[in-house]
Amino acid sequence: MPGEPQDDCLFCKIVAGQIPATIVRESETTVAFRDINPQAPTHVLVIPKAHYENAAALAAAEPQLAADVLQATQAVAEQEKLESYRTVFNTGSGAGQTVWHAHAHVIGGRGLQWPPG
Repeated sequence: MPGEPQDDCLFCKIVAGQIPATIVRESETTVAFRDINPQAPTHVLVIPKAHYENAAALAAAEPQLAADVLQATQAVAEQEKLESYRTVFNTGSGAGQTVWHAHAHVIGGRGLQWPPG
């Protein structure tokens, strides 16, 4: 059920403290932790504590929670002292989503090319 923890979700298990992660920021509604496969010197994932399959489902169901995630990306970038950074939401397998829990990537610390991928 949307918004409820899923037993088979890696990120829900991180939220619950069942799987360790290097948490860099936490709020009432979000958790931010370092990516285990970083694509840049700074690569942090920001997730809502509530489970939604992807960013589109999150935005449709809980716009304020989606805004909380976006606000947390800015706070992480500031905390990490990033002057330039990219915020990425992969939605769907064709876009590279591999964990089916909405999340934003905060990527920085090196030059980033356009277009990505």
